[in-house]
Amino acid sequence: MSKRHTGWVVFLLTLGVGAVGMAATGAALYVRLVYLSIFVLVIAWIGARISLRGIRIKRQARSLRASVGDIFEETFQVTNASRLPRLFVEIENQSSLPQAAGSRLVTMLSAGETRTYLARTWLTRRGAFTLGPTMLRSGDPFGFFSVSKTIAAEDSLLVLPLIVPLREFPSPPGLLPGGKAIHRKAYEVTPHAAGVREYVTGDPLKRIHWPSTARRGRLMVKEFEQDPQSEVWIFLDAQAGVQAELHGEAEPVWNDWMFVRRPKVKLPPSTLEYGICLAASLAHYFVSRRRAAGLVTNGPVYTVIPAERSDRQESKILEMLTFVRAQGELPLSSLVDLHAPQIPSGSSAVLITPSTRQDVSLAVELLQRRALHPLVLLLMAESFGGKPGGEALAEALEARGVAVCKIYKDADLSETLQRFGARYRTTAPQTFSQA
Repeated sequence: MSKRHTGWVVFLLTLGVGAVGMAATGAALYVRLVYLSIFVLVIAWIGARISLRGIRIKRQARSLRASVGDIFEETFQVTNASRLPRLFVEIENQSSLPQAAGSRLVTMLSAGETRTYLARTWLTRRGAFTLGPTMLRSGDPFGFFSVSKTIAAEDSLLVLPLIVPLREFPSPPGLLPGGKAIHRKAYEVTPHAAGVREYVTGDPLKRIHWPSTARRGRLMVKEFEQDPQSEVWIFLDAQAGVQAELHGEAEPVWNDWMFVRRPKVKLPPSTLEYGICLAASLAHYFVSRRRAAGLVTNGPVYTVIPAERSDRQESKILEMLTFVRAQGELPLSSLVDLHAPQIPSGSSAVLITPSTRQDVSLAVELLQRRALHPLVLLLMAESFGGKPGGEALAEALEARGVAVCKIYKDADLSETLQRFGARYRTTAPQTFSQA
């Protein structure tokens, strides 16, 4: 029986005994017992009404950006700004963050006192999550009444996809150094200047061309063309009809608060989550090696992040991957058909898909016809509870000279890609484009 129910039972028994005794005997003791019961009830009600007055709570986090697998730390500060002590205050963190920590019971909070505690949450899901609302509960010491107050969320946490470490991956062959510049505007500084234009808000000051600015009397900035080095394009297939996911597996819970060592993250048994992790890891791998990397996806709408090698490119790709959903309508072949004409010759295209349909072969053929080099990271949907056919598709693609890496559920992605990279380390560039 809860404390609240116990308090009401004691009150009703005391009031009943007093009322029966007063009616039967009229003794002063029973009259006082009835009055005492009513008096306690009134005092309890008043105490409950004012129990949360002056209670303030403040939530602070060092950073509002993190990645799957990180430990998110948030500081809760509870202050009693009233002149009366508080016996107890229950704090409930109603954040949308999975397994959010921070709920706590604070007791014996003196007048003017401030309590601070640290909440640590293991991040297991990507996405944007509100840090709140926060519910405060309190009541009277007898458990008769309970009051609550909800404080709206002020901040949100952006959890980026998991990145697995990659030491090796087949690099795009590229074009020969010293080739002609590709006549297409670049967002970063390259060795190939294309001209000048007027300054717009957001342009970096280092790109201002001061001689042109002096001649024209207004700010002018330099424009650049892309250099002849090949690009890497990641095509992430988020089409709704080809994804697979196993339901019913328990959410991993981290209860080991005594050890500093970070727990190992296990991806949800979903082809989409595995694909997003692969895309994020490849983007990190190529951008960190100063290769121009771009991303194309269809979840939920056709979205393109132009290939760049700037410092912010990885952040842009990860932020976009954070919100990818398995709601795409365009098949993989349509993604490739829409964007392949804009990819420079000699570039590589990494196709990440769980599809076993013919549109994968069609996408590969479209890339090869344009002198691009396709690589396929094939998520084996059957191991995720999806349709079979992945093995047959992989054999057909390898017969066309296409490098295929098969990804199974519960596979160590870092080790799998490492073996894939070692396998094709000495493969000639034309191998990837054989018909």
